[in-house]
Amino acid sequence: MVQRTHLTGARVVLPDGVVDNGRVTVEGTRIMAAGPAAGPAGGPAAGPAGEPAAGPAGGSAPGHADSGGERALDLALDLALDLAGGWIVPGFVDLHVHGGGGASFSAGTPEEALTAIGTHRRHGTTTMLASTVTGDLDDLARQAAALSELVEQGELAGIHFEGPFISPHRCGAHQPSLLRAPDPADVRKLVDAARGTARMMTLAPELPGGLESVRLLADSGVLAAVGHTDSTYEATLEAVEAGATVATHLFNAMPSLLHRAPGPVAALLEDERITVELINDGTHLHPAVLGLAFHRAGADRVAFITDAMGAAGMSDGRYPLGPMEVEVKDGVARISDGPTAGSIAGSTLTLDRAFRRAVTIDGLGVEAAVRALSATPARVLGIADRVGSLEPGKDADLVVLDDDFRLRGVMRRGAWVVHPELG
Repeated sequence: MVQRTHLTGARVVLPDGVVDNGRVTVEGTRIMAAGPAAGPAGGPAAGPAGEPAAGPAGGSAPGHADSGGERALDLALDLALDLAGGWIVPGFVDLHVHGGGGASFSAGTPEEALTAIGTHRRHGTTTMLASTVTGDLDDLARQAAALSELVEQGELAGIHFEGPFISPHRCGAHQPSLLRAPDPADVRKLVDAARGTARMMTLAPELPGGLESVRLLADSGVLAAVGHTDSTYEATLEAVEAGATVATHLFNAMPSLLHRAPGPVAALLEDERITVELINDGTHLHPAVLGLAFHRAGADRVAFITDAMGAAGMSDGRYPLGPMEVEVKDGVARISDGPTAGSIAGSTLTLDRAFRRAVTIDGLGVEAAVRALSATPARVLGIADRVGSLEPGKDADLVVLDDDFRLRGVMRRGAWVVHPELG
């Protein structure tokens, strides 16, 4: 018995626009159809919410020819869920997240990683990288080996190394004593430890070995990201030419954009080869700065990220971030002591909040916000054939929002993580 779920009545955001009174049909783990409710979406018309839709007796679908040329009966149970007044958007994709739910990917244990994954899934992030923080190389290699198993199991989309190859002048919430120049041999050690699951590494290209390491990463199929850098405009351009393709949380942990010293911000914004990460929590970036970057780069080059640490989805308090201690007050995370005390330490953001803020406060269109939270990061990771948009054949990863853009439901691979009616 095959179960088909027809989500009806909502505004559906498709790659080519918004469909009012649309329908998304899910069969198993895949999207079977997406489009207007009255169009050729496949499956019977919608019935009452949660009940089988009208169809052949017993819920059976038309038969099909098997390999022997005979007719075989393909039984299907058709369920319909009326989501009138809401929105259906693709599941969110986060390129940069360190933890959540009181847990951290840097702990290097499956239990903590799954807690963090579950927290962000309940907030609409159906695909994510696991981001590490600066630590001892051997410890980072151990973390990568542990996290790689979850990548292989399909729980994570890959590993993102943030540090230790970053500038001591722009280290932010990273332990200064553990920073080091990006020796290509050390870079290779971490990539190898991830056993083919390393997807991105943030580094400061102006450091000794920086450009060579960028080339190594690019040649290895790992995204080289410019971040936590004290680089000049000219040095950043060199990094882009060497193969860098991502800007790690643009504006944060890098020199400011000045009229006589444009620095990395201008170099990264102006180059069409670069996708820029932006943290849309209202703390990391002023709305005018976010708007400036978004409209200069465009939705196809912006990836909204959380950069969330373990306090995401939790209350204020003290939390670990790698070897550092973080205090969260009024939802803002800062290093609690040591030489970098007071520095913002990631965020407590979830992507459903980033989406709502983008539309209701920043004034972005729904379609643009969808691209920045789903389609663009999926393209960056090379998995746009599976996730990032609502199209037939792709994974049934989607988020249901109410008319005020608050999260109502989350589906991942055809299974409800948060049911729109049950919460």
